[in-house]
Amino acid sequence: MLSLDEKIQYLENYLTMTTKNYADTFKEDIVMFLDDFTSKNELLLFLNKLNSFVDIENWADNLCSKIVLKFDYETEHINDFIFDYINLSN
Repeated sequence: MLSLDEKIQYLENYLTMTTKNYADTFKEDIVMFLDDFTSKNELLLFLNKLNSFVDIENWADNLCSKIVLKFDYETEHINDFIFDYINLSN
């Protein structure tokens, strides 16, 4: 079983990996939004529901995909979009 700290570290590492495609470019926005990759950051408590590194990757990839498909630059703010997705993950 992964600890919360291990999950947080893995998420940070995954989000800061080299960009492979257009969707990956939004990982920078997620990193800036989350900002503090420590267990003190309550935004990261959703990681308690994820059980593996693959789950963490899928969570990040799904968020990036949703940004590509559903985010409307004209009517939304990226931080609000990310915040809503995290709240739905809890």
